[in-house]
Amino acid sequence: MLVKTYASSVHGINASIITIEVNISTGIKISIVGLADNAVKESQQRIESALKNNGFHWPGKKIVINLAPADVKKEGSGYDLPMAIGILAASEQLQGMNLEDYVIMGELSLDGSLQKLRGALPMAIKCRDEGFRAFILPEENAMEAAVVEGIEVIGAKGITDVVRFLRGEGNLQPLMIDARKEFFNKATVFENDFSEVKGQENVKRALEISAAGSHNLLMIGPPGAGKTMLAKRLPSIMPPLSLEEALETTKIHSVAGKLGKDAALITRRPYRNPHHTISDVGLVGGGNFPQPGEISLAHNGVLFLDELPEFKRNVLEVLRQPLEDRMITIARARFSIEFPANFTLVASMNPCPCGYYNHPEKECVCGPGMVKKYLSKISGPLLDRIDIQMEVVPVPFRQLSELREAEKSEIIRERVMIARRMQEKRFSDTGGVYSNAQMNSRHLRKFCQIGEEGQTLLKNAMDKLGLSARAYDRILKVSRTIADLDQEENILPHHLAEAINYRNLDRETWAG
Repeated sequence: MLVKTYASSVHGINASIITIEVNISTGIKISIVGLADNAVKESQQRIESALKNNGFHWPGKKIVINLAPADVKKEGSGYDLPMAIGILAASEQLQGMNLEDYVIMGELSLDGSLQKLRGALPMAIKCRDEGFRAFILPEENAMEAAVVEGIEVIGAKGITDVVRFLRGEGNLQPLMIDARKEFFNKATVFENDFSEVKGQENVKRALEISAAGSHNLLMIGPPGAGKTMLAKRLPSIMPPLSLEEALETTKIHSVAGKLGKDAALITRRPYRNPHHTISDVGLVGGGNFPQPGEISLAHNGVLFLDELPEFKRNVLEVLRQPLEDRMITIARARFSIEFPANFTLVASMNPCPCGYYNHPEKECVCGPGMVKKYLSKISGPLLDRIDIQMEVVPVPFRQLSELREAEKSEIIRERVMIARRMQEKRFSDTGGVYSNAQMNSRHLRKFCQIGEEGQTLLKNAMDKLGLSARAYDRILKVSRTIADLDQEENILPHHLAEAINYRNLDRETWAG
C-alpha cells in the first residue's frame, strides 16, 4: 500500500516542502531513497524501536521510503516522525486520515518521545504559504512556530500523542499566540541600562551616534576602563525591532537552534560576543551543511569583538565583505546559500600589548615600535569600514563614587529614534539604504553638503592632524548623523568638529 506524508526541509533561512512516499509490499527489506544523509538512513532503528515500545507492530514486509524531490539533499533526524506515521498508515494501523492536510516533523527517541528540531519557524511559514491546515511538531518547538498566523500548530510530546490526534482522539489543541502582543510587551525591556554607567560621557555620546546612524565603532583603552560594559548597553538605546525584523531575526536563530524552549519571538536586538579564538567559519557561517555564523546571529543587532587584535588575521578579513553587502554568501559545488548579516560592528582593544599606552597614571612598558606593531594587526581595509574610533580613559574615583544616577537608556533611545525617522524620510526614495552609515559617494554629494566654513575646518583638520583620505567620507557620514541628532537639516561646523574627534587611529601622532 502506498501512502504519502509531508515534511519540510530548511536551506539557509528558507524552507521547502518534502513529500515522503511510503510503499509496503511483499519482501523483507527497508530502503530509504531520495538523497538522504546518514542521520536520515539511521532512522530505521529509531522508528522501529519507537513503534514497538508504544504498542505498534513493525511490518514484516518490504518497505520503500522515497523522499521527494529526490535531487534535494535531506539532512538531520527530523524526518523520523513523518516516516513513522507513513509506515503506520501504509501498514493499515492508521486509517481514514487526511494526511495531506498536515506537515509533520520530529526526531524520535527509542521510547517514542519527540526531540527538539531546528528551523521550526521557517517551516511553519512555508506550511502556511503552501496551504496546509496544520503543522505537527515537537512540543518544545511549538512556541516559535505558533507566532505564524494562518496555520494551526500542534505540539506533541511523543508519537502516541500524534497518532491519537490523527485518529480524532486525545486532547491535543492548536497552540495560539498573539505575536504582536508578545512582541510589544517585551520589545523595550533590557537587563542593562546606561543609567548604571558612571562617567564616560564622551563614550556614551559616541555610542549614541553609532546607534543613530548604524555606524561601526572601535573603542581603544586600557583594561578596566569600561569598554565591554558600555558595548553591552548599546542595544538598549537602538531603535526597537519592527515586527518584520523580529521575524527575520527569529528565523535565523531558529535555523541555528539558538531559541529557548519557551521562546516564541526575538523581541530585542541581538548582542553577540564571540571569543577571539573563533574560526572564520564560526564567524561567517558554513560547514558541510551550512549554518549561520555569529555575523548572521547578530543580524539587526550588535556584533561585539572584544580584544580585536587577538582575533586571527584571516578571521577579521572575512568581515570586510559582509560589512559592505550586509549579506554573506556561502558557496558550495552544487549550491549556494545566503544568510543576512546587517549588523553594527562594535570592537574594543587595548592600545598596546601591556595595555597602558596613553594611560593618565600608569606607565607603558612596551618597547619602541611595539604600539604600531600591535595596531598593525588590524588591516587598513577593515579599519576603513569603522566610522568611529573612540579613546576610552579610566573613570576617576570621584565619578565612580557619585550617587547621582546617569541618563537612562530610554531617554537616549528617544533621541536616536528621532534621528532614525529623519533618515527614513531622507532615504525613502533610495532603495537599499536605511541609515547614514550605508551612504555611498553619490549620497554623500547629495545629503552631506557643507558650507565654506565647514570646508575650511575639514581641510585644516586633515592637514594638521594628518588624517588619511579615507577619513574624509567617514567624517561626513558621522557629522550627518550628529546633525540628525540635533534635528538640523544642514551640517554645521560644530557637527564636523565633533566628527573629526572620532578619528583617533587616523591621526599620525596617535601611536607615536
